[in-house]
Amino acid sequence: MDMKIADSTLVVTGGGNGIGQQLVLELLRRGARVAAVDLRADSLAQTADLAAAGDRLSTHPVDVTDRAAVEALPDLVVQAHGQVDALVNVAGVIQHFVPFVDLDYPEMERVVAVNLWGVIHTCHAFLPLLRERPAAALVNVSSMGGLAPVPGQTIYGASKAAVTLFTEGLYAELQDSSVAVTTVIPGGVATDIVGNSGATVPGNRQEGSEDRAAGLTSAPDAARQIADGIEKGAFRVIVGKDARMLDRISRLSPQRATEMIAKRMASLVN
Repeated sequence: MDMKIADSTLVVTGGGNGIGQQLVLELLRRGARVAAVDLRADSLAQTADLAAAGDRLSTHPVDVTDRAAVEALPDLVVQAHGQVDALVNVAGVIQHFVPFVDLDYPEMERVVAVNLWGVIHTCHAFLPLLRERPAAALVNVSSMGGLAPVPGQTIYGASKAAVTLFTEGLYAELQDSSVAVTTVIPGGVATDIVGNSGATVPGNRQEGSEDRAAGLTSAPDAARQIADGIEKGAFRVIVGKDARMLDRISRLSPQRATEMIAKRMASLVN
């Protein structure tokens, strides 16, 4: 049974900025109640100001890498909204644009902790509540970078590829349940993930940035596509022409896809 967004309660991680913030706003426009989760309380306050949704929106400053804090979240959301019908994991960070050998362990551990363990924590905490609902959704946002490696983002891509397989594993386990499981694979989306991750774009990539930005999917458009996928119970939502192209090429010829991306985007690590 497909889940209807109106009158449902959805938990959205990364709800303080970027795609997550826009998804919170989109879900509220569609009549949902939303629990927005983010590391930064000030970002959540901005989301609440933009939403002006009263008690239909609750905000929860939580670090998704903190398992104990995440395990306490379901009770807080139920206290605020009475139920939980969907979990949407958007929170994620990238790494500095450097080769794997130049990354230090704290940064690698942080990327994996946020992108993979954060998703595992929230899924483990909320899945028992989702299984109780007559129709529910579990949605994890992966990345085009999990389809083929982007230069200077090897650990990020590995964490996102793991999210895809983890989510599809949940899909397999929950086929006969009331929980629809969806993997979202965005391509380039106009957000400040670089700044929010504490990373920087190499100087030689600044030239022509306006042209590249014009080819990106907007965060509101990405949010609309994700919301549509939730209502349809889609197996996958692939956001952007770039992601759709890479999805096809990586299936047909993984080696060609890897070499093509490495050549086109080599300047990311130069």
